[in-house]
Amino acid sequence: MFTPGFVAPEDRDAVTAMLRTQLDRLPARSPFYADLFAGHGVDPSALISLDDLRKLPFTSKQMLRESQAAAPPLGRHAGVDMTEIIRVHASTGTTGTPSWVGVTRRDSEAWTEMVARAFHTMGARREDVVLHGSGLTLFVGGLPIRDALERIGATMVPIGTGASDKAVLAMDTLGVTALHATPSYVRYLAEHVRKLGRDPREFGIRKIFVGGEPGGGEPAFRRNVEEEWGAPVTEGLGNADMAPVLFGEAPGSGGMRYTGGKHVVVELIDPETGEPVVPEPGATGELVYTSVDREACPLVRFRTRDRIVVTGLAPDGAPLIRCVGRTDDMLIVLGVNVFPSAVRDLVQTLHPRTNGAIQIVLPEEGPRVEPPLRVEAEWGDEPGDLDGLRQEIEGLIRSRLTVRAVVTLVPPGSIERYELKSRLTRIAG
Repeated sequence: MFTPGFVAPEDRDAVTAMLRTQLDRLPARSPFYADLFAGHGVDPSALISLDDLRKLPFTSKQMLRESQAAAPPLGRHAGVDMTEIIRVHASTGTTGTPSWVGVTRRDSEAWTEMVARAFHTMGARREDVVLHGSGLTLFVGGLPIRDALERIGATMVPIGTGASDKAVLAMDTLGVTALHATPSYVRYLAEHVRKLGRDPREFGIRKIFVGGEPGGGEPAFRRNVEEEWGAPVTEGLGNADMAPVLFGEAPGSGGMRYTGGKHVVVELIDPETGEPVVPEPGATGELVYTSVDREACPLVRFRTRDRIVVTGLAPDGAPLIRCVGRTDDMLIVLGVNVFPSAVRDLVQTLHPRTNGAIQIVLPEEGPRVEPPLRVEAEWGDEPGDLDGLRQEIEGLIRSRLTVRAVVTLVPPGSIERYELKSRLTRIAG
């Protein structure tokens, strides 16, 4: 039995009916999918149940780039004419050329519903004053988050990025109760506050919502952020091409649950074989999304490259997940898969001897890296013996990640900080 485990049982019949309608109409709306289905010899109208979804081909990010290059601006997969588009977003381009994502009025309403449900799950309430520390431009973590917080009724303070002094002013004067940003910016802002001679805890922040990159679920990273701000962290997970936030973590739950309702079918697959994986506790795999009622840029079995682990089950049986990294970011050292975020989390466990800032230095583009793995790490406020600290980090990486590493310790502030997403690797030179 294959039925995707992220669809709520009570929604399964409705989602199946909606998906059948979507797939029946898709070839006529999208030359891209007409050709893709024909090339694989599949008839999407033959889908009877969600089990049949596995018979359809995957869609990759590279396919979307090629589609847009062939038929700009939105591509052969657009699904609607540009006159139906009310807003355009773009992927962040971390894995290549950014791609445009069109949104119709109905799509925007669906996004607002999904994101509001996720943020409510994460703990946002009407009485909150939320400092929004993410970009409000093309980034899907900007305007759609504003729409969702307004739907909840919370007060949003749209600081964006590059305005940390204004963020401090807002926290001083507006009664801010919650922060929303990438994990990188939440930590960056804490460092900025301390450089001003102040303690992040003095602002009385009660909730921290993070997303946009892996990190919010790394145990050591999370402990450090929570200690700095004196507030619990909850995280969300989404995708620029499908929806800004599709998973949200309830406080104290131990993982994110699917919060996209009837709009998206989520699968978990083995990233190497493409075969389905049952989302039961301990399972790992790659998330795959299919839009159920999308008008602009509808996608079928879109491979997100997000690698997750199922941490447990909610009381109602829904899988709870953590994102451990992106397949595109993964390094392969003598056959061992290494996520840079995992290296960062190991280094963070040694706080305050380290401050958690790291960068992996590669001789050339990955993913294959000849050992040893070269890691730069900043020492912290209480480093102690630096040579002993270096050896301890190398030992942690060797014992936990089973790869040999050479660590170079550098002073605090040596590694470049990023307000949006941290870059955990760089090419030597």
